[in-house]
Amino acid sequence: MSLLVTVPTAELAADVIARGPLPDGVEVRVWDMATPPPAQRIDIVVPSYLGRQHLTALADLDVGLVQGQMIGYEAVIDRIPAGIPFANAASVHEPATAELALALTLAAQRELPRFVRAQDAGVWDRAFTSSLSDRRVLLVGIGGVGTAVARRLAGFEVAVTAVGQTARTEVVEGLGEIAVHALADLPTLLPEAEIVILSLPGGPATHRLFDAAMLARMADGALLVNVGRGTLVDTDALVAENGRIRAALDVMDPEPLSEGHPLWTTPGVLFTPHVGGASTAMNPRIAALVRLQIERMLAGEEPANLIPR
Repeated sequence: MSLLVTVPTAELAADVIARGPLPDGVEVRVWDMATPPPAQRIDIVVPSYLGRQHLTALADLDVGLVQGQMIGYEAVIDRIPAGIPFANAASVHEPATAELALALTLAAQRELPRFVRAQDAGVWDRAFTSSLSDRRVLLVGIGGVGTAVARRLAGFEVAVTAVGQTARTEVVEGLGEIAVHALADLPTLLPEAEIVILSLPGGPATHRLFDAAMLARMADGALLVNVGRGTLVDTDALVAENGRIRAALDVMDPEPLSEGHPLWTTPGVLFTPHVGGASTAMNPRIAALVRLQIERMLAGEEPANLIPR
């Protein structure tokens, strides 16, 4: 059986091939989707990371599967022509995103930006800061990223509670059994949380979940960490808090943040420019996922991570 797979960069093509000999008949070619396609029939197309503008190039092609490079798909799936299956990149970004969630939490708690600014100014500025240890942490979202965050919190001696779509208990490596509350319980849980970490997906059900009323339920000085979607938080409402609560964000609404936007200078806010998955872990993990999809296609099996259309 012949199979044509396209990937957006030579680096990713090399990573796919480096994982071992390709099955007979399988060819991996580089196609950036901005140039003419290499064939009318492409079995697996991997678009560029964060790339949405060239998906219309698929309209006149016979495509077996579009394999995205992101976990989230809200901004992509409607741009893919009807009838073409789409799979997201679950299993690729969870560890790196969880790492950044912990890095943002620690940076905010231990006030690392303050010390970096002091170093730049040549000032020896000692300070007494907040710990992560012994804090009450509320995980809003306990899917792939949320679970990866929970595992990484295990070594910090924190009290973890989680919120998901349904109430249940989950066993997390290092933490044992943790309580998972329904999303409807969120307003009653927020006042007791010292650190709130968001990893929910986007979409209508979670749009501006943390609006002015929800933010007002957070305790003074509490920390809001968002590595899910920028649309989870009402940015204007967060700015209006004016430092009463703190925030450490990898995702924002809007993105990119415009010049002069008040969030740049809002007290108590630390952010990174949506780089949760942008690490050296990405390409090897995408390559492993592409190889898995090749194996499944050759075996006549359903692709992994298939998103219902």
